[in-house]
Amino acid sequence: MATDAEIRSKFWKALKSDMTMFLGLAEGEDGHARPMTAQLEDELYEDGEYSGPLWFFTATDNNLYRQIQQVELAGDEPRAMAHFVAKGHDVWATVHGSLTTTRDRAIIDRLWNRFVAACYEGKDDPKIALIRLDPEDAEIWIDASSLVAGIKMLMGIDPKKDYEGKVAELRL
Repeated sequence: MATDAEIRSKFWKALKSDMTMFLGLAEGEDGHARPMTAQLEDELYEDGEYSGPLWFFTATDNNLYRQIQQVELAGDEPRAMAHFVAKGHDVWATVHGSLTTTRDRAIIDRLWNRFVAACYEGKDDPKIALIRLDPEDAEIWIDASSLVAGIKMLMGIDPKKDYEGKVAELRL
């Protein structure tokens, strides 16, 4: 049985490696989310733990960026729902938290890397922007195989026991 700390660590390691999340507003858009690449700050990541925001490069004409700004302008706090599946399908997560936007050049410089550079016309691209997700809590599932569960169900075996000790609702 995995501890909450082990589940949390496995999630952060998988996210640091795989980076793609589906990000959307928790309310509105009928639950629509889009794939975005999460940037974790290296100095905030240590021993499988992360203690900072998730950053997503985007453009000022991106629909999610605009919607977050509209909610901010209305004086409300935009709420996020982000979904993650590790490439090996051994970690799944739903993350909730708050969203903000920025075009802060110092943050852009700090997070800039060759993968980001491939998507923009340089750091001075007039449309470049960031979405910041401050994760608050998550539900994380580990090591549960839908294929194995399907086979067990066909054989009349209840697969729910496979999830025992492999699901955690955590504060991040």
